[in-house]
Amino acid sequence: MRTLIKQHLSPAQIAPLKTLLQQLRGCYLPCIPLLHRSLYRLHLAISRCFHCILQKSYFTPMFISRLNNRPKQLQLDCGMPQILGDLDIHIGEQCRLSGVATFCGRVWGQKKPQLIIGNNVDIGWQNTLAIGTQIRIDDNVRLASKIFLAGFPGHPVDPVARAEGKPDTEQQIGDIHLCRDVWLGTGVMVMAGVTIGAGSIIAAGSVVTRDIPPGVLAGGNPAQIIKQLEF
Repeated sequence: MRTLIKQHLSPAQIAPLKTLLQQLRGCYLPCIPLLHRSLYRLHLAISRCFHCILQKSYFTPMFISRLNNRPKQLQLDCGMPQILGDLDIHIGEQCRLSGVATFCGRVWGQKKPQLIIGNNVDIGWQNTLAIGTQIRIDDNVRLASKIFLAGFPGHPVDPVARAEGKPDTEQQIGDIHLCRDVWLGTGVMVMAGVTIGAGSIIAAGSVVTRDIPPGVLAGGNPAQIIKQLEF
């Protein structure tokens, strides 16, 4: 179409045509506040109703079929988490999980990876839980968005073995334990072998490479204790 226009129209004729097209791109029908506000509310009601039906009758039952237990109260949003590898998963009651999350189990080794989640736990948007041997999340833990619990790295340290596509070694993996009432801010990364004590808060964007004691605010890369919390 552009070639035909250039062949049959001069640059002087094309210029006003371009101006007209740019004006048309920004045009829209007039907004009638009462009508379009009502249409917007109707749109939201239909969307939420459809989303609720899909979550309760499709995604949630499918996800529960992959668990070792059958929680009576489980809230999934935006589909269901992606599960990679052979995992033992146990989830407690009254948990809220984003469907935009990944649970990944290490496929090498003799032990089947375990993900154990307590009661009243929030797992937010774009969380990745990479389970080497075990990740345990106790009651009332809050995970914000884009959190990475790195129980295994996926590749060996030896560059030759890495180039050959060999897996990580047993020395590189470890358990991760988030004790009761822990809160991880957005973008936190927790490395293998780390335990975060009860009630502690990890600041957004931190990298936790060693154990954090109970009841503190920690942050940074690597995460350090900032202050003792007073409840």
